[in-house]
Amino acid sequence: MRALIIDDERLARSELRRLLKDFPQVEIVGEARNADEAAAQIQELEPDLLFLDIQMPGDNGFQLLERLDHAPLVIFTTAYDKYALKAFDVNALDYLVKPIAPERLGAAITKVLARASSVETPTPSEAKATPVAGNHQVFVRDGDHCWFVKLKDIALLESEGNYTRLFFGSNKPLLLRSLNYLQTRLDSNSFFRANRKQIINLSFI
Repeated sequence: MRALIIDDERLARSELRRLLKDFPQVEIVGEARNADEAAAQIQELEPDLLFLDIQMPGDNGFQLLERLDHAPLVIFTTAYDKYALKAFDVNALDYLVKPIAPERLGAAITKVLARASSVETPTPSEAKATPVAGNHQVFVRDGDHCWFVKLKDIALLESEGNYTRLFFGSNKPLLLRSLNYLQTRLDSNSFFRANRKQIINLSFI
């Protein structure tokens, strides 16, 4: 499993890299100090997993995830436990508070490997190359609420100007993407453009 470490503190990145030496299943393919570096490396390196700090200069960890068309698996690593509830709201695999205990890291890696073996997650290049559906997931934030949402769980996408409102379960957050853009990314075998304002997930009909 290819992993990217994203943290603005050099010592924190070094310590996590040291701890991960005990887990040969995880290959560290790069490090980033901020969201801009991370976005570029995610596109170039196509990691399966992010070890993601939340509080960083510039965009924070949640804002970084909003910028991605494809959201990899995420383990949050931060010194601020006040973010724990919010992190679990977005369905993160785990949340590690610094200094990271080896046994907690081991438990997080176990969750990652279990998720990876049960779900086929497309890489960013695969997601760009072909229309996406099913287990492909996007990150959505609406105020203080955040989610990782699988496309198969979205029943309806509705245009609101340059943004799109997603309907899944009882939730109706706004995604910072236009409906026209999303239409180019969605698999037409699964999603139908019913009219100018709406795209429908055919599995909900």
